[in-house]
Amino acid sequence: MDTYQTMDVAVVGGGPAGLSAAVTLARSLRSVAVVDAGEPRNAPAEGAHNVLGQDGIAPRDLLAAGRREAQEYGALFHDDRAVTARRHDGGFELVLAGGTVVHARRLLLATGLVDELPDVPGVRELWGSSVLHCAYCHGWEVRGRRIGVLGTSPMSVHQAMMFRQLSEHVTLFVHTMPDPDDDAWERLAGLGVEVVDGLVRMLRTDRGVLRTVVLADGHEFPVDAVTVTPRFVARSDLFEQLGGTLTAYPMGAFVATGPMGRTDLPGVWAAGNTSDLAAMVAAAEGAGVAAATAVNADLVAEDADTAMRARAERYAVA
Repeated sequence: MDTYQTMDVAVVGGGPAGLSAAVTLARSLRSVAVVDAGEPRNAPAEGAHNVLGQDGIAPRDLLAAGRREAQEYGALFHDDRAVTARRHDGGFELVLAGGTVVHARRLLLATGLVDELPDVPGVRELWGSSVLHCAYCHGWEVRGRRIGVLGTSPMSVHQAMMFRQLSEHVTLFVHTMPDPDDDAWERLAGLGVEVVDGLVRMLRTDRGVLRTVVLADGHEFPVDAVTVTPRFVARSDLFEQLGGTLTAYPMGAFVATGPMGRTDLPGVWAAGNTSDLAAMVAAAEGAGVAAATAVNADLVAEDADTAMRARAERYAVA
């Protein structure tokens, strides 16, 4: 089993939050190890949007550029999965799937989240292309098109109204969503959103292209895109191994943090979708920077305390 010397910080997750944190820490001359399993949430998307100066950049290209920057400042990368975490010698010990052991004084979790999608054939297959969830991430690309909203939660009404801003052709398929209140019905009617009752059986495609929403009774409705509201659940194995508990939310579960990403677990920070289920790429980047500055400040204080004690001991001996 290969063991690496203790680093100042171990960052778990090589997405926008983790890479931004790694760059910030490495620029502060901190030794940083980034553990990256290589499973970015937005991998199926053609482009990342609302990223100032790089709008539409392919997600993989954005991450590759961020990794190069972090490496140029001295961050070390492990293309592997962290499978266990425990406290060790005043810090943390991470064991990776390949057998490598990483020791670190502080731990920053940027492991992202899992989108739990509706169990409707076609949804997962088209996820990130013509099956969408965020009007800000992909709305421009489907503006003016025929958009179906797959109703699965109370948020589906909100989603229908958001996409109605982008197209006059929005249809809400009630599917399994709870019955909206009178105010919601009035708003949908006022905006001209068509509402279709009945369960959705599948999304029909032709040569990989979305064509129709098919109801259980066989009726089909032509669409160019479908929006869904997944359940968002933070990847939390390591956090829970260290004694943490996810915070429940109507649409999922996340790692709760205080200002600048500090969790309730001493020495552990979280950033990006791990702690903010709604964070888009730019917001995740900012959260990574903020958490990194807080981690560095915490280490600065610890280093100063250690130096102060060592100085006092020297004077005591003298």
